[in-house]
Parts: sequence; structure tokens; C-alpha cells
Amino acid sequence: MTRVGVVGAGVMGTGLTQNLTEHGHEVVLTDRSKEALDRARAEIERYERFGALLGATGPQREDMTRRVTYSTDLAELGEVEFLVENITENWELKRELYPRLDAVCRPETVFAVNTSAIPITKVAARTGRPDRVLGMHFMNPVPMKATVEVIKGWHTSQQTIDTAQSLLASVGKSGVLVNDSPGFVSNRVLMLTINEAVFLVADGVATAEQVDRIFTECFGHTMGPLATADLIGLDTILYSIDVLYENFQDSKYRPCPLLQRMVDAGLHGRKSGEGFFRYADAA
Repeated sequence: MTRVGVVGAGVMGTGLTQNLTEHGHEVVLTDRSKEALDRARAEIERYERFGALLGATGPQREDMTRRVTYSTDLAELGEVEFLVENITENWELKRELYPRLDAVCRPETVFAVNTSAIPITKVAARTGRPDRVLGMHFMNPVPMKATVEVIKGWHTSQQTIDTAQSLLASVGKSGVLVNDSPGFVSNRVLMLTINEAVFLVADGVATAEQVDRIFTECFGHTMGPLATADLIGLDTILYSIDVLYENFQDSKYRPCPLLQRMVDAGLHGRKSGEGFFRYADAA
């Protein structure tokens, strides 16, 4: 396998493209926004120049940029052997996208859904290849995280799982295979934790700084839940919690109203310059 399609040129898609190309894969990176593709190109070029300072260890980093094809046309994905989709965590967008991907890609191409909460079986039903669809939940920043949550849908074949694990191994990663469920393992736990941390701030029990200090200094976590939320993006957090609430119909997944207000106000975390904390280095 050498040619991989990446759909969505946001933070995750860009990081995944970096990781794939520095390990020798050719990548077709698509996005409906030319501006997003231009930002991704600039970031990948910067990563190639300064990768050593960022801890990148790929053996072929010097050839990264020439291995990427950038396009707003999904038809460019027609010859990829494996595809990873990374668009916004929004079911309506994914529901519309997958029949289009199914039409342009070869029948044997594997589709990996890089989602934090949307059920894989639900996505696979929008294609004519449900046995070749699985979840691959990459963590951010992709080049620095060695483990991926791999999700088996209802119809996912063992051959598809083996292909996905082989791709991960080729970029220095391993996959933990779990069964399909909204939020899977990571986000059924993480989203509840973040949502409850937001409630603590909303209820005046503690400030964001105090909440995160307890997790970093008492439990030894690298980041507190609210700094983690800012890194992921509060809009993405809200989408994910909404998916859990809709699928489980359990009140424990009810999004905190403060989270909704912050998203409405454009306070999306690091990418907007402010969330629960302020960031001077926002794009």
C-alpha cells in the first residue's frame, strides 16, 4: 500500500498527512475549501523543514511535500488504496459525503472513519462496501501519538482490520481494536469527564485553572480536562456530546449549557485563541 486518501484538511487531516508522507506514503489530501488546503500545505512544508525540532522520526521526511496531491475534487481519490475521512464531527455532513466517496473510489478501497463518537455501522450503511469500513480514531497531534483506537463495525471484515493495522504499523503506530458503540471507549469516558468539568466551572465550584490543576498535580495527567477540551476544540466537544446524548438518550450526556454558550460565542479553544484559557499563538 502506497497511496492513501485523506479527506478533510483540518488539524487532524493535516497531521495525518504529515505522518503518512514522512513514512513514504503518497497522499491525496482533499477538502472543499481551497483555503484549508493552502493552510495544510504551509503546515506540512513547515513540518518538513523543522520536523527534527518537533520530534519527527520518519525516515523519509525530506521528500514529504512532493508526495502530497492537494485537491478540492473528490474524483482525485479514485486510485487511492486506503482512505481516511476526517471532516467535521457532524452526522449530516458525513451522511452526505459517504455515497460520494463510494462512487469515486475503487470497490476494494478501505474507508476509515476518523470520528470521536459517530457509530461506524451507521456510516458504513451509507456505502456499498460495509465490510470495508471501520473506525480509526487518531489522537492529536497525530505524528506524536503512537496508539490509535480502531473500531470494528457490524460488517467490518477481518481483512479490513488487518489492512488497517498494517497501515498503522507502516507509520510507527499500533491499534487497539474495540467494538462499535457511540463514543467507543475513549470518548464515552472523556466526553463525560470534560462535560462534568464544565459543569463544575458553571456551578462556581472551581475555576478552570483549579479543575485542571487537580488532574495534572494530583493525578499526574499531562493535561487537565478543560485544556484538553480547548485542544480538541469546544465545537467538536459539543458535537461529540450531542452524538452521545442522541444515541443513548441518557441524561448523563446532556451538554452543559455553558459549553453551548461558549461555542455560540466563538470561543472554540486553541484554534480560535480562547476557550477556557487564552492562547497567544492561535492561527
